[in-house]
Amino acid sequence: MKPTATDAAKREDSFEGMRTGLVPARRMRMAMQGYRPKPALISLLAILAALALWAAVTNQGLLKPLFLPKIGTVVQAFLDAADGRIDGAPLTEHVLMSLLRVVGAFLLAALIGIPVGLATGLSPSLRAALDPFIEFYRPLPPLAYLPLVIIWFGIGETSKVLLIFLACFAPVALAARAGVSAAAADQVNAARALGASRTQVVLHVVLPAALPDILVGLRIGMGVGWTTLVAAEMVAASTGIGQMVLNASNFLRTDIVLMGIFVIGFFAAIFEFGMRWLERRLVPWKGKV
Repeated sequence: MKPTATDAAKREDSFEGMRTGLVPARRMRMAMQGYRPKPALISLLAILAALALWAAVTNQGLLKPLFLPKIGTVVQAFLDAADGRIDGAPLTEHVLMSLLRVVGAFLLAALIGIPVGLATGLSPSLRAALDPFIEFYRPLPPLAYLPLVIIWFGIGETSKVLLIFLACFAPVALAARAGVSAAAADQVNAARALGASRTQVVLHVVLPAALPDILVGLRIGMGVGWTTLVAAEMVAASTGIGQMVLNASNFLRTDIVLMGIFVIGFFAAIFEFGMRWLERRLVPWKGKV
């Protein structure tokens, strides 16, 4: 039987329905299946969920204020600290002193740790000489050698900066040493064949190859420096975020302790994002080859 005009019209209507109805629906399902929320949005939602849980737990009285104060109490502690009603100094002074100690020690660790790491990666003899000392003190907690630092260097700013420096130095030096192995032997041999000196090989071949590992070491070193800040400011410090947190803990002021923790975490996050931005600018090829 030959198809009639009516059958052709039905098929055309059916095709039109698929084109205008089913196909968009299928596209919508495919778009929904392929949709992935941005990491920043996920992070924001996680933070908001944590704050909502915090508010719910504290407002319902499920935890005593000694263990977890209300959000408003922590905000009030921040305002009191900003006005200088805590420890007799404004919060900006505490923050400035802590930043000077951490950033100063970090820069010193970078200026010394990167050359030492590159040198130990290039020289097996130097690595054999320095590696035992670095690996010996690296896993030690800063509080373990804090008494020696105080005895040797006193209770001034030198001991505080030195303690943070020692915490930052090991990860920076070890990362730089590991990065030396990233330089391909063919590149080194090609540079030498073209008449490059040892210094030129290090600057133009080894250092760019080791840069991704060095930046990772710097990020780790900065994080360790912030974790060592409280221990460093235990040494007769009159100002500093760590000192403020320690004093508050002695009086069981959990609201001030949490406020200090949030301030430290805020500046640590700023430095972390800054290092990530620097990594994207200096080594854009990382993870793409």
